[in-house]
Amino acid sequence: MIELNITKKLHGANGVMQLECKITIQEGEFVALSGKSGSGKTTLLRILAGLEDANGEISVTGKKWLHTTQTLPPQKREIGFVFQEYALFDNMTIEQNLLYVANDKKLAQHLLEMTELSEMKKRYPHALSGGQKQRVSICRALMKRPKILLLDEPLSALDPLMRTKLQNELLSLHKEFQTTTIMVSHDPSEIYRLASRVIVLESGKITKDGKPADILLKKQGSQKFSFEGELLEIKKVDVIFIAIVAIGQQLVEVVLSKSEAKPLQVGQKVTLSTKAFSPTIIN
Repeated sequence: MIELNITKKLHGANGVMQLECKITIQEGEFVALSGKSGSGKTTLLRILAGLEDANGEISVTGKKWLHTTQTLPPQKREIGFVFQEYALFDNMTIEQNLLYVANDKKLAQHLLEMTELSEMKKRYPHALSGGQKQRVSICRALMKRPKILLLDEPLSALDPLMRTKLQNELLSLHKEFQTTTIMVSHDPSEIYRLASRVIVLESGKITKDGKPADILLKKQGSQKFSFEGELLEIKKVDVIFIAIVAIGQQLVEVVLSKSEAKPLQVGQKVTLSTKAFSPTIIN
């Protein structure tokens, strides 16, 4: 369990603000940090990793990482950190990048197989695509089997298809390694797909904390519309079906009949339209 109660003065675009966060995160949770740029999300990750100082306390499974004037060095914190930038060693192969962290060839091979990189393990970073480089970064972060995995918008620069694929792989890795994962993201569909909990920051303060469906879903219709979106989930509720669709930066619920739900598949692009405030969905 992570218990975090910290404060830190930040200099943002709108002047000085105070980061104030009191959070308890259970072991094995996948938590998404959301909010506008400059709200303190990345700073919070860096404080947890020991890369920035702060006032207050951080306790992980009863061990003090931050307490008054005492701070546990970053290298002694059981953390894996994945940034948007790949930060790979260009003069090392994929396999060597992983083994540099921990000399465990069996684990390295297992991670490369899970992310479909085993046949590329002798290649150098310059020969990889952006998606492949980010997979290597994620694998490298897991080489020490960290208790906590920190993700700072690691997939935001990728195209939609590759991003969806890596989201699925990331979720599989999170479950297999039983890490506590904390991810910064601005993408509601990514948060809905991956996270079990969302914490929203505004100007350094926590304004919302709950399940993705409760925080992100827009359940009230407005004007007539017709938009293209991504189908995230179809779930059966009694005799009807509920579809969750991502449209831009919003998630909406659509009620479907059995016949309407049958041809639909999660992940496909759909057109969402409304007639007299009663949405219908077309594949």
